[in-house]
Amino acid sequence: MVPVYFSAQTLDALMLPSRGTLRILSRSKPASSEGVRKSASRKEIPKLEDFLEKRDYIGALTLLEFDNSTSNSLETDLWMGYCAFHLGDYKRAATIYENLRKNDYIPPDVLTNLACCYFYLGMYPESQKILEDAADSKLRTRLLFHLAHKMGNESKLVEYHQMLQDVIEDQLSLASIHYLQAHYQEAIDVYKRILLDNRDYLALNVYVALCYYKLDYYDVAQEVLQVYLQKYPDSAIAINLKACNHFRLYDGNAAQAEMKQLIEKISSSFSFGHDLIRHNTVVFRGGENALQILPNLVDVIPEARLNLVIYYLKQDDVKAAYDLIKDLEPAVPQEYILKGIVNAVMGQETNSRDSIKTAQQYFQLVGSSASECDTIPGRQCMASFFFLYRQFERVRLYLNSIKTYFSNQDNFNFNYAQAQTGAGYFKEAEEAFLMIRTEKYKNDYVYISLLSYCYIMNKKAELAWELYLKMDTSAESFNLLQLIANACYKVGEFWYAAKAFDMLERMDPSPEHWEGKRGACCGTFQYIVAEKLPKELLSDVIQLLKNTSNSQVEQIIRVMRKWGKDNRVNC
Repeated sequence: MVPVYFSAQTLDALMLPSRGTLRILSRSKPASSEGVRKSASRKEIPKLEDFLEKRDYIGALTLLEFDNSTSNSLETDLWMGYCAFHLGDYKRAATIYENLRKNDYIPPDVLTNLACCYFYLGMYPESQKILEDAADSKLRTRLLFHLAHKMGNESKLVEYHQMLQDVIEDQLSLASIHYLQAHYQEAIDVYKRILLDNRDYLALNVYVALCYYKLDYYDVAQEVLQVYLQKYPDSAIAINLKACNHFRLYDGNAAQAEMKQLIEKISSSFSFGHDLIRHNTVVFRGGENALQILPNLVDVIPEARLNLVIYYLKQDDVKAAYDLIKDLEPAVPQEYILKGIVNAVMGQETNSRDSIKTAQQYFQLVGSSASECDTIPGRQCMASFFFLYRQFERVRLYLNSIKTYFSNQDNFNFNYAQAQTGAGYFKEAEEAFLMIRTEKYKNDYVYISLLSYCYIMNKKAELAWELYLKMDTSAESFNLLQLIANACYKVGEFWYAAKAFDMLERMDPSPEHWEGKRGACCGTFQYIVAEKLPKELLSDVIQLLKNTSNSQVEQIIRVMRKWGKDNRVNC
């Protein structure tokens, strides 16, 4: 059995830094809002600036739509595109900019802003094509930098990286690419450097907190995040990150309590916010309603695909998990790990050596990488790598180093017990098996057979026999009988070996079962003579022998009865 360390709660969806850093579009406001000021001259109508200051983009859009109905103007359209973009309504913003392209005069930023909308809609080729006609600008360079990353063009990524300057917007884009490449410490260094000179850039605390979250420093992430939440307690991104921290630090119920206020506050037109809530609610509830929600978010939230794969694995639908992830080119450790797990499980189910080999490669890539080798996931990967090679001493080495973090988790104890068994540490293996509470594991033949073997190795053969008696008649119960018979014989637990061989002989009267039964009965008799077993057991041994119609039986019974008579044992 391969160690499956991921659960449906492992990967939580978060707004990635690139969504914040690319919103440099917010600096590309229309040059003047004088026209809006004039239309809002009446005291009873709030000014556009009032809505923008409060980040009330719905209110701003409502005001702009009112102005647009009375006097259509280019500046109003620009502001409407700006507000729609900041609401996360990228389709509406794109439509506004597309209509502006049809005018005789096209403002300089329109094409680049349209390309930004396409980027957020996942239309990367379309975004890149628009930029071919866009005026050269720092925003255009940054967007091309992000597109090179999204489209996997390493040479272009290096080219545009070299074009970035030591200005805040460019450095934020660089930090976001560091984040997307899982270089979290490098991203933190950039953000902190900017914060030293710009303490009022509070949003950077959210990005720093997000990096710490990815590094598993949830307490630190929460502390840094609080700086921003004190100023903006209604931030959807910050509240979501706080909920994810609570999920990691406490449980799903604590996370849902935090998410509840986000559900109450968030605007119905903030589409990404709703997708985020729906996705993370599935995660916080342990996969509840996954099939109703996650499939529609696979191309919207990156973690949705991974969590859907995890859900399929937990439901034992390995083919669905494999089909969903087979074309994914892993870029970050979580993707390598999950793809490794899927290939390992698929390889075990189909006896595919190629799939097992692919899983080993993915596990080794993560576990031996400089950034992951000393992390918990990295050590899990190395344990999985050696597990698939059946090098259980090495598996124990890695699992022992992280045992304190997972001592109460059934999936860890299941794999830990298997490794201990494979390495010959039967006492430790038995303890780990008995800590497992999940019925799915306890009913698994691997669990039953290995625990039985541990019982036998630990001189508790009667417990192994009880496990067999609880099983229904099947091919697995027949295999367990063979295991008990041979293992008990090997370690000198002859009485239970005799009982097991007797059952086997009844099911399949082959010579090897009789030979095993004969040897086990004679071994039991020797223990009775040596007073290692009670004399009263002799009659049961004789009864087992009588179940066989073999010419040797009478002679063996005759010897046993003579000894019984001499020692006053009722046979």
